[in-house]
Amino acid sequence: MRRPGLVLAAAAVVALAGPALAQEALPLHIGGRVAAAPDGSLSFGWPGVYFEGRFEGTGVTVSLDAPRDHLRVLIDGEEKAVLREPGRVALTLADLSPGEHVVRLEKLTENQAGAGRFLGFRAVGDTAALPPRPRARRIEFIGDSFTVGYGNTAPGRDCTAEQIHDLTDTQAAFGPVVARRLDADYRINAWSGFGVVRNYAGNAPNLSLPTIYPRLIPSAPAPLEDADAGWSPQVIVINLGTNDFSTPLKPGEAWSDEAALRAAYRDRYRAFVHALHARHPRARFVLMGGPTFAADVEGVAAALNAETPGRAVSAPYDGLDLMACDGHPSLADEAKLAAVVEAAIGELDLSW
Repeated sequence: MRRPGLVLAAAAVVALAGPALAQEALPLHIGGRVAAAPDGSLSFGWPGVYFEGRFEGTGVTVSLDAPRDHLRVLIDGEEKAVLREPGRVALTLADLSPGEHVVRLEKLTENQAGAGRFLGFRAVGDTAALPPRPRARRIEFIGDSFTVGYGNTAPGRDCTAEQIHDLTDTQAAFGPVVARRLDADYRINAWSGFGVVRNYAGNAPNLSLPTIYPRLIPSAPAPLEDADAGWSPQVIVINLGTNDFSTPLKPGEAWSDEAALRAAYRDRYRAFVHALHARHPRARFVLMGGPTFAADVEGVAAALNAETPGRAVSAPYDGLDLMACDGHPSLADEAKLAAVVEAAIGELDLSW
């Protein structure tokens, strides 16, 4: 299903080459991992990345080059455009009401090959840049397609590859829903098909979500994260295990049987949380568990709390309709998952 390439609200002009009105660059607030280039552009690949800028005046230009992603542009929380066609765009939003405004560009889709580039926000006309306002609360979400929001806006389970891409809205997934409710900045480190020790159907046996986690661009081995560049979440929410156990073991895989797989899963999961705790010693963990692996997650949480009381809480979930693409969570399910996560966060001893 092909959808219109560019959807705009009324007060917008699209320029595809050299915006003549562009003036002062706005300082940025960034949600998610990006890789900086010498020319000042920022490459992005992980789902759910967003950029924010503040200004006082009546216009702003948003510039980007996104060959494979759909992105939404908002002013003061109101959607102004959805950019769906590949290529470089400079979108000018003019004739805004005088006063302070927040412009936001947010990634909707998942792209497992390559990266997009953000080229900046620039003030237009009689407009002044203002410093950004990061939120005091910070939550990191780590997971697979459930955390990505894989095809979550679809009307049913049967989807083509193009529809899966086009109907994925990570910003409507449970993680950003929870973050907005709690007025928190967030980072999404999620990749469809990946698990803790085993990926869907045993694919890519040398990779896993913990393996690719340090990458700035998930599809590229380099560059790697530079000590998280100041990112310090108070809460880390992990939902990994569906891909480890959703398909039967095949001959030649590393585990002799399911019991061995589950033991390896629990061991690697604990090691992954230990590594995350070393990077973010003040963080507390919410460990989500679907029906096929909730007991294993409960065991991991218990082991972590035996080492450091209060470090983690398990958050089992069930009863989803799974009516989105390929049997993934629907928007109704996203609301249920968000409620589960928000309740679990409420159980943690947080000082944020």
